[in-house]
Amino acid sequence: MRIDTAGWLDAARRVPSPNQDARPPGCRPELIVVHNISLPPGEFGGPHIEALFTNRLDPGAHPYFAGIAGLRVSAHLLIRRDGALVQFVPFGRRAWHAGVSCWRGRPACNDFSVGIELEGTDDRPYGDAQYTRLAAVVTALRRHYPSLTADALAGHCDIAPGRKTDPGPAFDWDRLRALLENGP
Repeated sequence: MRIDTAGWLDAARRVPSPNQDARPPGCRPELIVVHNISLPPGEFGGPHIEALFTNRLDPGAHPYFAGIAGLRVSAHLLIRRDGALVQFVPFGRRAWHAGVSCWRGRPACNDFSVGIELEGTDDRPYGDAQYTRLAAVVTALRRHYPSLTADALAGHCDIAPGRKTDPGPAFDWDRLRALLENGP
C-alpha cells in the first residue's frame, strides 16, 4: 500500500470531497484520528456516507438525514465493514473531521491530523477486515509521513472528550497496537 505525491492511497477508491482545504503553512500530518460512522445510525452499506461527505445527502431519504444534510464534513478515508477503502481528501490537505478538538494541548486538530472513519458504531464490534486495513493504512501513513510517530494515534473521543464518543468501547485498541507491532 502506497501514498502518491499528491496524497492519494493507491488501494483506495477516490471520491473527492469539496469539504477540504489547504493545511495552514508549516502544518503536516502529525496525528491519526480514528472515528466511526454509520448512516443511518446503526445501518451499514449503502451510499449515504459518501453522499454526506460530498454534500449530496438527500434529507428526505431517512428521518435522521434532515438534521445532518446541511453539514459540511469529510474525512480523509473511510474503511467499510468489508475492508474496502474510500478516500475523500488527499492526506496532505485538511479534511473537516475533528471539529472543536485538542490533542496534547494543541487545538484545531484538523490542521495537523488525518481522519480515518470506520464504518461502525460505538457499541458493535468492528470486523477483522477493518482492523487489518486500518493497520496497513497507519503503516503506510507512518512510512510516508515521518511526522506521524508511534504514539500519534487517538480516537475522536480523545480529542473531543465530552462531545464525541467514537470509535467507542467496541473498538479494540490493543488489537490495533498488536497488528501495528507484529504486522497484519
